[in-house]
Amino acid sequence: MNAIPQANPYLENQKLEGEIVSAVSRVVKSGTYILGEEVHAFEREFASYLNVSYAIGVGSGTDAIFLSLVACGIGPGHEVILPSHTAVATATAVVMAGAIPIFADIEKDFFTLDPNSVELLISPRTKAVIVVHLYGQPAQVEEILQICDRHNLYLIEDCAQAVGSQFNGRKVGTIGHAGCFSFYPTKNLGTIGDGGCVVSNDLDLTYRLRKLRQYGWGSNRADSTIHGFNSRLDEVHAAILRVKLEHLDDFNNWRGFLAKIYSNSFTNTLVSEPKVRPGCYHSFHLYVVRCRERHLLEKHLSSHDIGFGFHYLTPVHQQTVFKNNATTAELKVTEEISKDILSLPIYPYLSPDNVARVAEVVNDFYDA
Repeated sequence: MNAIPQANPYLENQKLEGEIVSAVSRVVKSGTYILGEEVHAFEREFASYLNVSYAIGVGSGTDAIFLSLVACGIGPGHEVILPSHTAVATATAVVMAGAIPIFADIEKDFFTLDPNSVELLISPRTKAVIVVHLYGQPAQVEEILQICDRHNLYLIEDCAQAVGSQFNGRKVGTIGHAGCFSFYPTKNLGTIGDGGCVVSNDLDLTYRLRKLRQYGWGSNRADSTIHGFNSRLDEVHAAILRVKLEHLDDFNNWRGFLAKIYSNSFTNTLVSEPKVRPGCYHSFHLYVVRCRERHLLEKHLSSHDIGFGFHYLTPVHQQTVFKNNATTAELKVTEEISKDILSLPIYPYLSPDNVARVAEVVNDFYDA
């Protein structure tokens, strides 16, 4: 049997090859390769898709968070609350801004930031909260926004894994002060390289972000009016993203369809399928189960040529570089789930038969 990888961006790009080649050819023939019409068009189209006022293309998802923090005036001496159960990039962006990451715990059922943990960690130095919509699961963003409003804090949404996800009918990224997206190749909306975007309804914040992404320039490129950076979404990547944006809802719905096959197929209580927050749309960037005897299940899957992943194996607060320079709370749920979570294959063009095969292999392991 053919191997089933945990993610397969090549297959998606292969299926869309004609559209992608046409888009890239259009860029080559245009003669404009940085912040041209493809980027501007993608920014308009992405903002329209999300129903948000502004979108600013940047170099990566990490840069999107970093630049958002800087645009909010956050820097040395300030604290930013975020989950430890996330990609290390979320915390890296805080450090890039010169601020201090303060790690909060997560909800046991949904693996996203626990509002109660956030409230306990707020100090006079706290300036922002980063809520991560993890695996495609929307976090409890409205309750956390209320906490931020009470304490006059910025709310940054990390939507790197959740493009198209919805909380109570609103797409994630549009609820806080800024929404940050990654277009890394394996993401639900991924390019063939790196890229990112910040979205916001705040005109002043958007103006600062546009200057920050390119040397602090405004309309006059001869004068840098603030200290800026070099973080621009390339024309080629923007053209590819315009192609894929047209397919995004179909791809997300397919992921949801595959997730239901998984969840309806497991026959043993020793593996627990992911829960979906009521009233929300989960885009299933990842299909993450909790399982017993994970180290043995890994070997079993590998012996059947089935890929898997760990998201995430080591909580950020336990990683070497963050152990001593970041204040943490007691993170019981975070530390507990990191020991038994496993990501199974899910992606566009993965067949239902292959999903059923993966589920069967998992069932066979626990039924043996």
